[in-house]
Amino acid sequence: MYREHTIGVVVPAYNEEGFVGEVIDTMPEYVDRMYVIDDCSTDGTWDEIHEYAAKVNGQVGDEETFRFREDSVEALTDGGAAFDNRVVPIQHDENRGVGGALKTGYLRSLEDEMDITAVMGGDGQMDPDILDRFLDPIVEDDADYTKGNRLLYKDYREGMSKWRFFGNSILTFLTKIASGYWKMMDPQNGYTAISYYALDNVGIEGMYEYYGYCNDLLVKLNAKGMKIADVAMPAVYGDEESSINYSSYIRKVSRMLLRNFLWRLKVKYLVLDFHPLALFYVFGALTTLSSLVGAGWSIYAKLMWNDSLFVRGSLSLMLFMTGSLFLMFAMLFDMQVNEDKEVQIHE
Repeated sequence: MYREHTIGVVVPAYNEEGFVGEVIDTMPEYVDRMYVIDDCSTDGTWDEIHEYAAKVNGQVGDEETFRFREDSVEALTDGGAAFDNRVVPIQHDENRGVGGALKTGYLRSLEDEMDITAVMGGDGQMDPDILDRFLDPIVEDDADYTKGNRLLYKDYREGMSKWRFFGNSILTFLTKIASGYWKMMDPQNGYTAISYYALDNVGIEGMYEYYGYCNDLLVKLNAKGMKIADVAMPAVYGDEESSINYSSYIRKVSRMLLRNFLWRLKVKYLVLDFHPLALFYVFGALTTLSSLVGAGWSIYAKLMWNDSLFVRGSLSLMLFMTGSLFLMFAMLFDMQVNEDKEVQIHE
């Protein structure tokens, strides 16, 4: 227990043999439960989880473990009450991705009514000594959700390659627009913590299960009016290999962010409440798109029929400027609405 709050930590692991055991072993003592999810690994990850779980739980051979199914989480053995165990090993029957593993852990933490649920990857990249920095804003009611930020200081991102930094910066900008958290940075950071209230109300059952789960969750949190906090932390990369296929990753996450952006506008500004910024976004996007189509047609007419560019070009330019202006006003309104929903934790 941490400052009179029960703490659960979800540890998703896929082929993390040689890493996940250390994550379990170095978990702070105030953590009440560890939900260690083996996402159908093909190496010795599951055996390593068992070994360290038995050591932490003080049992040998009879600790209760779980296999995940779509309709339930069933016990694999007839051991004692699951809540008596500090480490709860759960195994997926099929690989569902890190988002799917995280969803499984979140749902189990909700069932156990943990006051705060954190996430630490099974690869050992997340420093357990700074977990309290993610918990404090939630305990003090300054935030409903906290996440790491490796981009705030130059020294903190030294371990990040230029390619990673470039890709992260682009996804940061896209996620700002999609989520409405305009001060937020490093949305791909998986070191997070969330309150029971936020977890219970954000609709975790429908959470995106691919690598964009962090981005998806931010959009859902904003639509529900939750407060978030960015916690500055250094980038750490060890000997583990990333399983991300970046070509499909960028494509899938970009589509998901567009769908989520439109969903957020509908839910937050049209259904639950009304704000004209949603209409500004739609009108601005349609007008800007029309201007680009018009500019393309003007160039085509000039090349094919030698038509004058002046009239068509001028009209396209006016439409583009009008659409851009509406988009900027929409963004400005969005920033103002969400201004009090973000906190920056620098130290």
